[in-house]
Amino acid sequence: MDLTVGPNFFFWDATRVRAFYHDLAETPVARVVLGELVCSKRLPFWQDEIGPAIDRLGAAGKEVALTSLALITLRRERRQTADLFETGLPVEVNDLSALAHLPAGQPFWVGPLVNVYNEGTLRWLIRRGARRVCLPPELTLESVAVLARLGREEGVPIEVWGHGRLPLAISARCYHARLHDRAKDSCQFVCGEDPDGRDVATLDHQRFLAVNGVQTLSQSTASMALQIDALREAGVAALRLSPQSRDFAEICRAYAAGLAGQQSGADLAARLRPLVPDGILSDGFLTGPAGAAWSGDATPARVQ
Repeated sequence: MDLTVGPNFFFWDATRVRAFYHDLAETPVARVVLGELVCSKRLPFWQDEIGPAIDRLGAAGKEVALTSLALITLRRERRQTADLFETGLPVEVNDLSALAHLPAGQPFWVGPLVNVYNEGTLRWLIRRGARRVCLPPELTLESVAVLARLGREEGVPIEVWGHGRLPLAISARCYHARLHDRAKDSCQFVCGEDPDGRDVATLDHQRFLAVNGVQTLSQSTASMALQIDALREAGVAALRLSPQSRDFAEICRAYAAGLAGQQSGADLAARLRPLVPDGILSDGFLTGPAGAAWSGDATPARVQ
């Protein structure tokens, strides 16, 4: 089992993007997915960093792929999607409409925003040319094992969500803009003020989600720190780590040590808690009664 870093969900300026991938090149991850997943309006602010990041990551021995958008709606977004398949790099599909632009016979990857819930869907994607699949994060361990077994039979590596705020939904509406009484078309990129998303609370002031532009995320940080052995036994090929604005290189090194057996799952979780937003970890979709549950305790683990 090794590590994949998924695309960055958040709106960071070019300087932060440059520093992030510069540092990531020195971490023990096997592959990195680059590009804009959430909102195509953000891309012009940092797209010039993609080429240098590809070069640096490639020179460091990382496999690099490009992501499609999670929701392709505009003509220019369709053109951008078609252009991805002309780059010569693997393209990770996170919206199935991207397949309409796939040249015949060209392989692709499948990201966690595609609903691969059963063997029939996985088999269909493999027949279409999928060569790597990251499962959606809401699957149980039993379902993961079934799909990982099929992946092994077909020679297609299966990843699972390993770390990061979970991508729960994508919308045509922009929550960040509405929060600031702005229209989506004149949002002024207010999502950039929250580099790891903005917490959402209930009327009782209980934080339970986070928003990131048009995207809804979990409030907790999902972590498979306590599930590495179970996932390895299930036949999972890689854990996917989702970027956050601080300490991400340390997070990558921590998971690499966990995969190598250099620290226990409990020690890995303890190492991670101070590094994630609010110190809250969860793994309940894989093992528990609710996604926000944490198998290490009766309640989500928090920094003390």
